[in-house]
Amino acid sequence: MQPLSTWENILLGAFAILLIFWLKPGIKAALERSKTAKSDWPGLLIPLALVILFVLMLIGMVRS
Repeated sequence: MQPLSTWENILLGAFAILLIFWLKPGIKAALERSKTAKSDWPGLLIPLALVILFVLMLIGMVRS
């Protein structure tokens, strides 16, 4: 596969900048909501810990 030519790089950069400006209001609102939202870490860490413990139990069963 050949590298992109200069005009393709410029077009890709212009598209990226336009996309950022188009999505800016939504990104700004999401960042403001995330500052006031409560933490979701327990909702992630508890199931993750249970999965890790289950996998370790399965590995322990196979080794014995």
